[in-house]
Amino acid sequence: MTTITLPKCTIETLVRICDKHGNQTGELINILHEAQGELGYLPREVQEVIARQLRVPVSRVYGVVTFYSFFTMTPKGKHPISVCMGTACYVRGAETVLDEFKRRLGINVGDITPDGQFSLDSLRCVGACGLAPVVLVGEKVYGRVTPAAVEKILAEHAG
Repeated sequence: MTTITLPKCTIETLVRICDKHGNQTGELINILHEAQGELGYLPREVQEVIARQLRVPVSRVYGVVTFYSFFTMTPKGKHPISVCMGTACYVRGAETVLDEFKRRLGINVGDITPDGQFSLDSLRCVGACGLAPVVLVGEKVYGRVTPAAVEKILAEHAG
């Protein structure tokens, strides 16, 4: 196993989260969810600490992190933007909405703005097909988004 170089306070936070859930492997998703809420993302070293606490292989933790689209191994902006690219959203113009976010933010999918305010991702489906195309900013859902609405959405979260 590799040497963990996370700050001591981060390791303590992860240990506390695992302890809170009884260090039970059945609580892995809840532990990961809480850890990501605290740290913003789940890099390799965070996964290693959690695996050690739960006494499971790191591959098991990694498997869960990479299986569920909610989890991320890369940092996100203060306001993470996700554009749904599921079939209903795509057919109703999600690609043009995504292109407008890229143009206005000056970043590509998977990137963060230089000021750390916004990150941009695409998702396969958010389960709100009746509102297509759908955009999430953090946990806020925007439905029937058009390219013209992108400026207003960004302004709502700026600053």
